[in-house]
This record gives sequence, C-alpha cells and structure tokens, in this order.
Amino acid sequence: MDVRKIDETLSVSPQILAEDLPRLRELGFRAVICNRPDGEGPDQPGFEEIEAAAAAEGIEALYLPVATGMVRDEDAVAFGAAIRRLPGPILAYCRTGTRSATLWSLAEAGDRALSDILGRTRGAGYDMNGVARRIANGGRTPTDTADARFDVVIVGAGAAGISVAASLRARKADLEIALIDPADVHYYQPGWTLVGAGVFEARDTARVMGGLVPKGVHWIKAAVAAFEPEANAVILDGCRVVRYDRLIVCPGLKLDWDRIEGLERTLGRNGVTSNYRYDLAPYTWKLVGEMKRGRAIFTQPPMPIKCAGAPQKAMYLSGDAWLRRGVLDDIEISFMNAGGVLFGVKDYVPALMEYVERYRAGLNFFHNLVAIDGPARRATFEVSEPGQPVRRVETEFDMIHVCPPQVAPDFIRVSPLADAAGWVDVDQATLRHRTYENIWSLGDVMNAPNAKTAAAARKQAPVVAENVVADIAGRAPVAQYDGYGSCPLTVERGRIVLAEFGYGGALKPSFPKFLLDGTRPTRAAWLLKERMLPPIYWRAMLRGHEWMAHPEPIRAAE
Repeated sequence: MDVRKIDETLSVSPQILAEDLPRLRELGFRAVICNRPDGEGPDQPGFEEIEAAAAAEGIEALYLPVATGMVRDEDAVAFGAAIRRLPGPILAYCRTGTRSATLWSLAEAGDRALSDILGRTRGAGYDMNGVARRIANGGRTPTDTADARFDVVIVGAGAAGISVAASLRARKADLEIALIDPADVHYYQPGWTLVGAGVFEARDTARVMGGLVPKGVHWIKAAVAAFEPEANAVILDGCRVVRYDRLIVCPGLKLDWDRIEGLERTLGRNGVTSNYRYDLAPYTWKLVGEMKRGRAIFTQPPMPIKCAGAPQKAMYLSGDAWLRRGVLDDIEISFMNAGGVLFGVKDYVPALMEYVERYRAGLNFFHNLVAIDGPARRATFEVSEPGQPVRRVETEFDMIHVCPPQVAPDFIRVSPLADAAGWVDVDQATLRHRTYENIWSLGDVMNAPNAKTAAAARKQAPVVAENVVADIAGRAPVAQYDGYGSCPLTVERGRIVLAEFGYGGALKPSFPKFLLDGTRPTRAAWLLKERMLPPIYWRAMLRGHEWMAHPEPIRAAE
C-alpha cells in the first residue's frame, strides 16, 4: 500500500486491496473513493469487495469511476462535491493514483493557486503539468483556441529580460518578440544598497515599465501560470495561451520572506529592515541615522541569493556611518552568516577583513535566521556547525538588517523546466536548456553556478541573443558564458572592493590593475558604482548596447 498525502483532507494511492482497510483505519482514514472502473485489470478487486471491507472498519466508501486518460469536467465537479461531503481524512485510489490526483487538481482549481496545486501533487509523486491549462482555467477544459504566437517569447522583464530582448532586436530586427511580465514598474535593484546608505533616493531606482520595453517588442502584461514545452506554449493566468518557436526564461527569483517565522509582520518597524525591498531600503538609512547605541545584526541566508555581497554591504556602510558620527564605540555589530566564509572568492577576503576589524564586527558563521519577534526585538538562529548537533540560539537586537531566503518562483519550481532544486536547468556555457533545445534561460532563475547579479545578466544577454539567432539560422551555438559576475562591495562611503569573477572563482577584472585593483578598496570603483553604472544600466544595457559585454565565441575543444 502506497499512500501519498496531498493535503490534510486527501491522500491518494494506487489500487488498494480489501486487506488494506484495517491499516487505513489505523492511519485515521474515514472514507475511501474508488476512481477505477471495475474490470479494468484482471487482478483488480471489485468495488463491492472494497466497500464491504471498508464498512467492517467503519469507513465510508464511494464509487466514482473514471476511464483512464478521460477525466471529464463533470468528473472533477463530482469529485470536489464528494471530498466536501465525505468525512475526512479521505483516501482516493485508482490504478496508479494519477487519476485521483488529477481529479483533486481540477476540483481545487477554483480555490487554490496553480503553483500550489502543481507543487502538492509533484510532492506526492504526480506530475500535473499535462492538465495545467485546465487547472488555470478553473478546472474546466479550455475552448478558446485563438492563441497568440511569436518567434521568441521572453518570460520576465527584469534586467535580464529587457536586455536580451534589446540584444535580439539589435541582431535581428524582423523577429516577432513578446515580453511577458505583469509588473508596472522596473527597478534598478543594485541601487538599493546605496538607498540604504543615504546615497541614492529610492525613487531614482524606479522607472515605468512601459518606457523600457524595446521598440517593436510586444509587452504582454500578465503573469505566467505554467509551461507546456512539448506544445511550445506558455499558459498565462486566466488560461490564455501564448505559443512560441523559441522561449527565453528569466523571471528572476522569489524572496521567501515567509520562511522566517514572524518576519513579514514586523518588516519596516521594530528596527527590522532589508535593502532587498524597494520600500524598506529608506528605513535602513533611517535606523542607521537614529541609532546611537545598542546591537545591530546583519543576516545572510543559505546560498543561492542575488548579490551575495549585499548583506555585508549593508553592514559596512552602516558601520562607516556610525564611525563618522562618532557613535561606533557604543554599537555592537554582528554579522550572522548561514555559510562558512565571509566571501566565496578568497582573493577579496583580506580587504574585507580589514573593514570587519575597523567596524569591530563579530562574525558568526553557520548561523541561519529562522524566526524573529519584532516587538520583543529578539531573533532566533539555527546554528549548524560542521560535526556538531544543530542548535538554536536567541539574541536581542536594536536594529536588524535581514536578507531573506531566496528560491525560484513557484511557477518555475513546479514546471518541467526545473532541475531537482527548482532552478531552470541549462548548459552553463550556452545557457540552453538541457532537455528542450528551443528554450534558453538567463538571470537569477537558472542553475548555472555563477553569482546572481545584474552584471552577470549584462554578460549573459548577448550570449543568449547570439545563440538564439544562430539557432534560427540552423546553426549550433556560437557564444559561451564564462560565469562572469560582479559584486561592488561598498566597504565605506567613497570606497569599493570591486569583486569580478567567473566560474570556479577565477578573477575576471574588467580593467588593468594599474587603473583599478579590484582586490583593494578604491575611489575609482566607488565612482563607477555611484556615477557610471546607473546610466550604463538604463541607457546601454536595457537598450541592447553591449559595452564591455560582447559575447565570447565558443572555443573548439583542444
């Protein structure tokens, strides 16, 4: 007997036998639903046999047969009525459990998000992507066949999406390109660190989305619900369908605030802030300006996260502000890092440690924030030191800057495009999907082992554009991505350690060392971050001008 839980009310399983009913009673089940027609298989017990065994155990039984591969809309309605009427918990079964899982998915379509349904059934071992369009349509079979179709569809209009759209247009202006994103506003997220330091104004990091979509690109202002890669289709909320010849997936990642117990209800008050949100970065600077004494905590969750240096950037700039105001002696700074190192590329660590010592910051590795009580000003960390039992510690704070855990968006994690960890599965050089040859991905959502930064997307966009155009022409991939990422580590106001690196931590400096030594804090790097990078982002990167980002050709194997 293979019982698989979907939710608190329903579990599903393959065919059960009469002798399984006592065990089902012990497990707490109060009703069973048979979704398998009698006589479907030679070794299958009839429903009457199951019903009699269920009655002997005080379990209610219902016969709701569905022919394999033919789950009708009315079947799903009847199943939904049954699970509302029957006492729970309920076990539904068929030959493998798939029909029962499908019925539940369609019955719940009007009340649950598509990603929740796909996630729960996937967790039970059933892939419902084949009926995703019906789920998105409220559990009903769609009748609208007037689908839009484009040469290239791009999912996500962040830094990666707009850049790759512009790069494609620059290479092949006759392409019919659609950019799918529901957002009204586009943010220059790398600027939020400086908003939290009082250098930038938050409003200067935001632009209206409509003004940034490249000319000639169709903007579909909608959210993606699911993918049907076998049918070359993207399903939008409301069951609208967009078809493509080639697909580029770059919706960014999801900030998983809910994973930290109590965090969301205290963000923006009680001394709890984060530069990872547009509306909270100004609060960071407000807290820094008001703080004269006490304890300030800066957290970093397990990788991957976007801009891995951002949590410590907030610490350095806050420490610098307190040092300049003469109050640092009365402030205790603690950096709580779920990882085991200060920064993943060792060449930059010596310079960073100088500033850790300057601000007398305590480094606490293997400390992962799991809960926060804002009114009590208390944070709980799970400590997972190598070779030691996991333990929890609580600490008080006057200010805490939180970097949230980060995951791929729900509609990506439950899709056929994702790897086991939920990220889009690509070849790390060509950025082409490993299974579907007409799909590419870039930006924060794909699984190449590179830093998730806007600078990485700036390098990735031309690579994807080159390879998509080559594919249209019937050629093999021609460009490769070397893992480049950049993290301008703002160690004090006016100086930056400009970390630039590729796969395996290899240094990838953009400038000669005599002009800018990235392993040391420099004013030149600060000037680049404050004055040059924002206009480069708005006026070059998002417009397809590939300044210092020309794609590297694929080298023949030696």
